[in-house]
Amino acid sequence: MGSADTTSRRIAVFSFLVVLVFGIYAAKLFHLQIIQGEAYRTQSRNISQRTKRIPAQRGEIFDRNATVPMVLNIDSFAVDMVPGEIPPDNFDTVTARLAGILGVTTGSIRQKVPPSIRRSFQTVEVLANISYEKISAIAERIDELPGVSWHSKPIRNYVETGSMSHVLGYVGDITREELKILYNKGYNPNSVIGKAGIEKQYDEILRGKDGYEYRTVDVKGRYIENSTWIRPPEIGKNVVLTIDRRIQYLAEKALGERIGSAVVLKPATGEVLAMVSYPHFDSNIFSSTKAGEEYARLRDDPRNPLLNRVVNASYPPASTFKIILTTALLEEELIPPEKEIDCEGEIEYGDRVFRCHIRKPGHGPVNLREALAQSCDVYYWVVGRDNLGVERIASYCNEFGLGKSVEIDLPSQATGFIPTPQWKERRFHERWLGGDTMNMSIGQGFTLTSPMQMANVVSMIVNSGVIYKPHLLKEVHDPVTGAVLSVSRPEQLTKSSIRPEVFAHVRSDMRNVITDGTAQFPMRNRVVQTAGKTGTAEVGLNDRWHSWMVAYGPYDAPAEDAVVVVVMVEATNPWEWWAPYATNIIFQGIFADETFEEAIDSLGFRSIAQPRGRRE
Repeated sequence: MGSADTTSRRIAVFSFLVVLVFGIYAAKLFHLQIIQGEAYRTQSRNISQRTKRIPAQRGEIFDRNATVPMVLNIDSFAVDMVPGEIPPDNFDTVTARLAGILGVTTGSIRQKVPPSIRRSFQTVEVLANISYEKISAIAERIDELPGVSWHSKPIRNYVETGSMSHVLGYVGDITREELKILYNKGYNPNSVIGKAGIEKQYDEILRGKDGYEYRTVDVKGRYIENSTWIRPPEIGKNVVLTIDRRIQYLAEKALGERIGSAVVLKPATGEVLAMVSYPHFDSNIFSSTKAGEEYARLRDDPRNPLLNRVVNASYPPASTFKIILTTALLEEELIPPEKEIDCEGEIEYGDRVFRCHIRKPGHGPVNLREALAQSCDVYYWVVGRDNLGVERIASYCNEFGLGKSVEIDLPSQATGFIPTPQWKERRFHERWLGGDTMNMSIGQGFTLTSPMQMANVVSMIVNSGVIYKPHLLKEVHDPVTGAVLSVSRPEQLTKSSIRPEVFAHVRSDMRNVITDGTAQFPMRNRVVQTAGKTGTAEVGLNDRWHSWMVAYGPYDAPAEDAVVVVVMVEATNPWEWWAPYATNIIFQGIFADETFEEAIDSLGFRSIAQPRGRRE
């Protein structure tokens, strides 16, 4: 009995202690939450965290040799403002002082810091590309500029300008529209992003990852000691391109100041060794304070210097299209290649007279090989209309990848156009006629292709039926160690079912164009044997035509050792039939390891190398 009483007392004491502890705890919570709650809530509101972005350094861009960067970063600064740290009554004064130091209008600052965010404690970048001298001036008057600070913000320096502008592109501040799309990928209102070219295509690789500085401040905006935490930025990766600086410069000089384009391609891999479009621009202007004005000037230029004519422009392919017709005729075996068709310089069909580029008496009797060499329109008009027909021609265009994207690693590209009877009916409410087929057979009429697409056409001939995706990215490197992080591998774009012996026949016929055909003089070369096709496209301008040359070399070498060169000079230039000359200069420079100046001397082209409205 006594033992039971003792146990009961102990339980009672323990229960009392537990209740007492919980009571004290509850009383404390009541005091904190109810009695002193408002004071603690006020204190909490008066202490906040400030976040400052530390921009990541953008990766550099190299040519295929990966020695000297074509694009790098140079030191510069940006001025920031934390609107909430500026007393509301003092905002206009601070803005005026800052604008005076920076040499900008107060309106430009107010545009960056509109009334809707003036109570925000988030950092706003007011102006970039600021010199050290101006930053020093701000530092000297920092007591008069509450809420104003600065940070290092390197700007892009495009070492290679000129023709590289369309390849490299440029960067700029992110727009509201772009931010809406990219916000979930870590971009912010102060991000600098690629706007064109490689800078845009591989922006996520090049941009790196921003770091952040987190600091706690009190109600007066004063930093609390030992409250800083930093997440360092990650440098963007370095990008190595397939472009060869030497060949790029050679192609640029060969084209000269002629509106048009040139592309050099390795058919066995799809690597682009050179990509030239003229007119071009200086990518560095987009890092200046007048970037908006410069962009407007380029946009409104009637010559369209922002257009990459290699991939974003489409033209009638003219007689270069006869390569496809020749392939189709051999594969379909509709007529023997040795069968001759008599060219009298013109042919009547319906109520029209179609005239060959060699007027009466014309070429005389020509077979397939001779027709390609002499670019006889009459031959291709007849076989296109009477033997192949529009449906077969369109099918072979598809086989060669025309009318479709080349899928090159650039932000945009033209697909060209291959017409069909169904399209003409929908577009014009007119029936497809035999004359339409005749025009299509010589690469005229509605047919449109880009220079890069024609480079792919030649690549399929060289590769006996395979087209690899043209690409500009060769490798991605670690910016610190230089280690290779990834390598671009050849990727098939198209594989044809055409017989290999057909391609061998076409290669031989294309070689004959150089030795005994239209390109005999301009493509004469003792260093390298080439094969190709000329083209002269009518575009409705008096005494003006597009000048085409598509070619590859060495003719007798394996596909792995060959390069494809395509040059297109627009009809807006004075007529001089320059494309084959430029093509030969590029081949000479590549295989003789010569500069442009050395190449034109070796070929005897110095007297004709400058644009001057000459007609061949």
